[in-house]
Amino acid sequence: MRLTILPAVILGLWAAPVLAQEAERIPSHCFAVAQGIAQVMPVSFGTDVAADQVRIHFIDHASFAIAAGGKVAVTDFTGFTGLRDWVPDVVTMNNAHSTHWTPNPDPRIPHVLPGWATEAGPAQHELDLGPMLVRNVPTDVRGRWGDELRKDGNSIFIFEAGGLCIGHLGHLHHAPDEAQYASIGRLDVVMVPVDGGYTMAVSEMTEVVRRLRSSIVVPMHWFSGASLRVFLDTMQAEFEVVETGMPWLDVSLRNLPGRPTIMVLTPERID
Repeated sequence: MRLTILPAVILGLWAAPVLAQEAERIPSHCFAVAQGIAQVMPVSFGTDVAADQVRIHFIDHASFAIAAGGKVAVTDFTGFTGLRDWVPDVVTMNNAHSTHWTPNPDPRIPHVLPGWATEAGPAQHELDLGPMLVRNVPTDVRGRWGDELRKDGNSIFIFEAGGLCIGHLGHLHHAPDEAQYASIGRLDVVMVPVDGGYTMAVSEMTEVVRRLRSSIVVPMHWFSGASLRVFLDTMQAEFEVVETGMPWLDVSLRNLPGRPTIMVLTPERID
């Protein structure tokens, strides 16, 4: 398998902040502090993202911080993102599992979105934060012993921001059906679990990725890295494979790659 190492010039295009045309739409440190502790973001993350960009930071396992328009969401929130004391605007928890949720989220977080069904029915979220819309598509998960599906036990969370549609497949245990694909829509960026068994076999997950045909695919939920390599080897004939060596990237409609690309991020806590 051959991995393409992102040249320094191209890295600069991904990572360097781009000034927005409308200055008032760019998040500032003063604005963040003025809104109180619940809106304070780390100085090193999210504060220099232009109005038409989305920053995606791979924290760990299946957890990402997504920043756009002064709002920050954290996926698969376990209660810990790093040593820095900061509070996201919204956290999602797609599956009631210790590596994907916490029963005790920080009470300062304004919006906590669980992704599994309760006695009231499937999780249904459509949270409009202004520059960011967060919604979900429920899917089933396998039971404890893997012999049956637990109805609506997982959610695919979708983040619409900066003109982009960004999807996090969560703890996906089966290929979406036609109705679910229709609800998901056309994803520009998708985070895909590639563990090879805890969610879906790599061969099955690659079919989901092919069907979604997103411009950027970000692998997640890998452990030793062996299943990641299998996934990359399987997909490299159809997708460009780029090992960034970085935990984050900035994405906009202007810099989406012309050929579908797998961007391998290196997880890093936000400290």
